[in-house]
Amino acid sequence: MKKYYLVLLSLLSGVLLSIPWLTGTGWWDLLFAFVPLLLVEDFICSNKEQHSHIEFLGYSFFSFLTWNLLSCYWIGRAVPFGMIVIVTLNALLMSTVWWMFHRMKREFNVSHANISLLAFWLAFEYLHFNWDMEWPWLTLGNGFANQVRLIQWYEFTGVLGGSLLILVANLILFNFLKNVLKKQVFQTVVYLFVFCAVIFISFTWSNHYYQNYVEIGGKYQVVVLQPNVDPYTEKFGDKQREKQIATLLELTDSLLNKNTALVIAPETALPTLIENDSLPTRSSIFQFRELAKQSKQVSFVLGANTMKYFNVDEKPSKTGRWDADRNQYFDIYNSALLVNENPLVQIYHKGKLVSGVEKMPFSKYFSFIEQYIVDLGGATGSLGRQDAPTVFTTNSGLKIAPVICFESVFGQYISTNVKNGAELIVMLTNDGWWKGTIGYRQHLAISSLRAIEIRRSIARSANTGISALINQRGDILKKTNYDVKTAISGNLRANEKLTFYVKYGDYLGRISAFVAVLLLLYFFVQKRIKVAN
Repeated sequence: MKKYYLVLLSLLSGVLLSIPWLTGTGWWDLLFAFVPLLLVEDFICSNKEQHSHIEFLGYSFFSFLTWNLLSCYWIGRAVPFGMIVIVTLNALLMSTVWWMFHRMKREFNVSHANISLLAFWLAFEYLHFNWDMEWPWLTLGNGFANQVRLIQWYEFTGVLGGSLLILVANLILFNFLKNVLKKQVFQTVVYLFVFCAVIFISFTWSNHYYQNYVEIGGKYQVVVLQPNVDPYTEKFGDKQREKQIATLLELTDSLLNKNTALVIAPETALPTLIENDSLPTRSSIFQFRELAKQSKQVSFVLGANTMKYFNVDEKPSKTGRWDADRNQYFDIYNSALLVNENPLVQIYHKGKLVSGVEKMPFSKYFSFIEQYIVDLGGATGSLGRQDAPTVFTTNSGLKIAPVICFESVFGQYISTNVKNGAELIVMLTNDGWWKGTIGYRQHLAISSLRAIEIRRSIARSANTGISALINQRGDILKKTNYDVKTAISGNLRANEKLTFYVKYGDYLGRISAFVAVLLLLYFFVQKRIKVAN
């Protein structure tokens, strides 16, 4: 096969993989998107005397760079350098996984290699949920985000179950194609039958489960605010603060009634606040408390940047900053506040921060470049973070899990909130940084995945949109248009039941990581034995 065709096949896989993220449809092509790259790998492996394993690393990197660039180009709208770093590093990690699979195939049999691909890839995706440079945006299972009827089984497997299905389907189709080319009729029919059975059973069962799923839990009326403040020109200007508070109050007043249980405003909706005893009396908080006093059952969940000063005898955190005027260290947080008639303001500090934007990954080694972290929230430098999620409790006893922006991608992290009693999820975000690109639509779709995994209704407040109300099946019941000032209201059910996924988390990832380690040990041991002989 000519090099020209190898390049085209690698490019084709990258384009096919990106289609669900680019369009929100085309999910079905994920079932064969890897087949062109598998053809490249098989050709190089079959001709390993003429082609080195490093050559395949180059082809796979080109394929995954195409996928990452087409799917995540929108990051460059706000952070051009960050986009380049993210897509390049992620493509390198993905191609390394396939290179390891290729090495296994060159050294051992095909069965070992196929198992290694499944284990290495799922372990890689699991790593992306749990290390210091988290970027699980392109987890394969996310590609089904707009097809909630077909993925109700995420309640049992989480999003990694979707990744496993995609990989298995591609391996089956690849073997089907090989047998077609070899004119081996029996094997061709077997692989076609297995592929159809896997897909038919998975999607048919899911659709049946979807149609028969009955939401449980009491109903609560929720109001979601979308103030539509431009984050580039208005959001963090001192002169705009009072105007922004007035907009939130105006939108609240348009839908608030005696039955309203929750009013939700987006990420950084309030001006920067200092966390101290006077917080409840601050003007931006006090006005919402006064509204809550008029309707005793309502609570407000509001996004804000907050500052917390360390006492003189208190050791500052690694992200602590020095205030020369006060001679004190302080931290800045991306926070969610629960405000009602009670004097106590409940506070949650965002725990999953965006690398290169809200934190410097591996700061122990790269702290010298922290000053170059991009400002996407009103404060530069690494933000403080909270180690474990927080559950808010309203006057009526309703337990709410606040989720801020990027955290919506982390199913197991959110499930920790559910284990701690959360009955309803509120997501606060500001997708205005990406303007009219596909980024905000991808972010909305991901919310539906979380609803299915944990069977919790979600109220999503986005500064510029799309804001939405999502039920326990992942259906978007109501949503706003993008780039408009508006508010929506509706009833959501609060569920207490724990799903299998909530109980056991990303168990597929943990199992795969364990198997991947065993396979790597086997690889190195066998290599040493061959060298010794």
